[in-house]
Amino acid sequence: MLFFTRRRRVVKDGVDFSQIDAEWDWDNMVILQTLIAAMVTNSPSFPGVAELRAWDPRGWALALLLHVTVAEPAFYWAHRALHRGPLFSQYHAKHHSSPVTQPLTAGFGTPLEALVLTAAMGAPLAGAFAAGAGSVSLVYGHVLLFDYLRCMGYSNVEVVSHKAFAAVPALRYLIYTPTYLSLHHREKDSNFCLFMPLFDALGGTINAKSWELQKEVDQGMNDRVPDFVFLAHVVDVVSSMHVPFAFRSNSSLPFATRLVLLPLWPVAFAFMLIQWFCSKTFTVSFYFLRGRLHQTWSVPRYGFQYFIPSAKKGINRQIELAILRADKMGVKVISLAALNKNEALNGGGTLFVSKHPNLRVRVVHGNTLTAAVILNEIPSNVKEVFLTGATSKLGRAIALYLCRKKIRVLMLTLSTERFLKIQREAPPESQQYLVQVTKYQAAQSCKTWIVGKWLSPREQRWAPPGTHFHQFVVPPIIGFRRDCTYGKLAAMRLPKDVEGLGSCEYTMERGVVHACHAGGVVHCLEGWGHHEVGAIDVDRIDVVWKAALKHGLTPA
Repeated sequence: MLFFTRRRRVVKDGVDFSQIDAEWDWDNMVILQTLIAAMVTNSPSFPGVAELRAWDPRGWALALLLHVTVAEPAFYWAHRALHRGPLFSQYHAKHHSSPVTQPLTAGFGTPLEALVLTAAMGAPLAGAFAAGAGSVSLVYGHVLLFDYLRCMGYSNVEVVSHKAFAAVPALRYLIYTPTYLSLHHREKDSNFCLFMPLFDALGGTINAKSWELQKEVDQGMNDRVPDFVFLAHVVDVVSSMHVPFAFRSNSSLPFATRLVLLPLWPVAFAFMLIQWFCSKTFTVSFYFLRGRLHQTWSVPRYGFQYFIPSAKKGINRQIELAILRADKMGVKVISLAALNKNEALNGGGTLFVSKHPNLRVRVVHGNTLTAAVILNEIPSNVKEVFLTGATSKLGRAIALYLCRKKIRVLMLTLSTERFLKIQREAPPESQQYLVQVTKYQAAQSCKTWIVGKWLSPREQRWAPPGTHFHQFVVPPIIGFRRDCTYGKLAAMRLPKDVEGLGSCEYTMERGVVHACHAGGVVHCLEGWGHHEVGAIDVDRIDVVWKAALKHGLTPA
């Protein structure tokens, strides 16, 4: 949860797709431990659950003693052995291949490592039960505490205050920290203990940087201001679970309604209500591109709320506060996603730029690149297109661009006034290529449809066989025609040198982002000093497209 942990992250890098895929079967250790536990509890020598006491303080005391005197030193020496010669390359290097530790990394490794951990966890329990002091609470309590400490150490988030160590210096030898573990994971030559650095002190393997780095991380000294922010919003209740802090594996794949998510719908719905009444914009994910930190923030509002008239003011306030926060932090570019730049809501971002003329952060709607992506999808031999949503911001830009190329544009609109206004913007010699139509029947012979307004199955039937539907409508239309083809929403693939990217942007494939997101990235990479709000500057469509290609972004 970056909105809680951003300032306390030990390693600032992101968890990328390769690490997520490598750790996909992290639960192999859990399965192994379950099988071992099943064999032990079903053995004749193990007392039945009905015979066990719920609580026995003698067992807890004995388990603690055995943990300190048996489990800790045994794990320490076994761990040191795993870092030597062939043992490391064959049995432990895989565990250290994860560049950024995460709680799931704690369970990622080979069967030998899993057996070592199982023995370290089971030895105190076995001793307590052998002494006749076992209890139900000891089993569950010890396993829970053991797993918690493992996950805490691998969390990459410093949760232990350096002030506690300053007040009680001896405490630093009794409990490790995420910073302590992270140093071991990266440098591999120190900090071998299970949970107690005391054994590293006795073995002379404490990393000298452990306490000073822990203090720096705890104080937030490693925090960094993003260069670029993509300001998104939640689409619906189910897709709200498509975030790294809910299900990392799920968010690393394009969004789809999966059965495993449906039982959690009531929980997600409750969070929606909480966010509606008491929440603010929060950080969802991040990645690095050529040394620049790019973050995705989310406005705590859902798609349907943007169409509630009474919610308009509150949504704009949320967006405005996010822009002002980015400006105060020193963010260079903030790009507005989807409905956050709706014309009816804030004039494509014009409202905020007009209200705050001294903004240092550049506000970008990214629609110039969106238009460029759609236009460059159209085959060069096309002479006529049918355009719905023709008088919208994107529709206007597409129509004006195509008419300059002497392509006939059938603009579907009932408003003659709005049509004529756009037509007058075109050069005199190009105005004849803009044609107003009021019915779908007018496109019965046109095989290139550019869709900026939702099409029902009945409306789609007017398209001739072989039609291709280009889209900039949100949500995208459903493909009902089997004799036609349907394009996806305008998107671009990020450059190959992107780092730390580990989540998919809604339904997009890995490494692909919406064109408005890509537009903000280009704005940041180019260092342009102007805002991109309001109407699309048709003259800049080719400029932005060439800049995107120059920086390694490619059509998706």
